[in-house]
Amino acid sequence: MAKKGARQLIAWVCSVCKSQNYISEKNKTNTPDKMKINKFCKKCRKHTEHRESDKLD
Repeated sequence: MAKKGARQLIAWVCSVCKSQNYISEKNKTNTPDKMKINKFCKKCRKHTEHRESDKLD
């Protein structure tokens, strides 16, 4: 059965090369605005800023 509630899947997209590297979920009621986080990009081979994207490819 599918989960019910405010948690939704989000994708993390690198701000440098625009590749989608990570998928996680967040609670939309607690954090309604878009998040930014520093993560390792496999294409750039360095730590870059990743932004939240709601499109899952």
